[in-house]
Amino acid sequence: MAQQAIGVDIGGTGIKAGIVNLEHGTLDSDRVRIPTPKGARPADVLETVREVLDKLGVADSTLPLGVAFPAIVKRGRTLSAANIAKDWVDFEAEKFFEDGLGRHISFVNDADAAGVAEARHGAARDVEGLTIMTTLGTGIGSAFLYNGVLVPNTELGHLDRNGESIERWAASSAMEREKLSWEDWAARLQVFYSQVEFLFSPDLFVVGGGVSKNPEKFLPLLELNTPIINAVHRNNSGIIGAASLATD
Repeated sequence: MAQQAIGVDIGGTGIKAGIVNLEHGTLDSDRVRIPTPKGARPADVLETVREVLDKLGVADSTLPLGVAFPAIVKRGRTLSAANIAKDWVDFEAEKFFEDGLGRHISFVNDADAAGVAEARHGAARDVEGLTIMTTLGTGIGSAFLYNGVLVPNTELGHLDRNGESIERWAASSAMEREKLSWEDWAARLQVFYSQVEFLFSPDLFVVGGGVSKNPEKFLPLLELNTPIINAVHRNNSGIIGAASLATD
């Protein structure tokens, strides 16, 4: 197994990449980030991924490459597009990136990638039973890991609330958009996590995404029966998980 791989994490606001040490689940490079192009159409996203790989100095590298993407991913096709262009719905995304980059890639949902990183190298390592990873950012991503095995394409951010996806109301982007205090936002998270806890009775919640750099501001405000902890790799989880899956 290769000791290093490249991980690219495509998000609603930024496209991030790094070279990952697969033994330790850490970055062997600086993290490179370029804003996601406005509208996030396929051709523009591909061009930005090329730029990120170039900036990282791995455009011609033979290291395995994993790409994490904010959509339902099934057999290489993207089946949803919540915070990106509608062009991605029912799109042969894996082949599109492979053709565009001229190389084989591993292609996975972004929250699933983050969950794999935390199960192999982070907060969910060696946890028995059901871990639910949630990524709080532009939307809410989720990953189910049962005894460390990924059950892909859960979409808890799209639980219904008053006729729309709960992520519109409870993601960290809602806090920014509506200028909510941490306390007011945590009250919304409480509604989300209480519902998920009731539905699935998990053994552990792990929280990642951009806000995982400020866990002390909101995690202590949540009252749940399930332990809820911060992701060890914080906002790098998607990069690390995508790289980890590239060698599977």
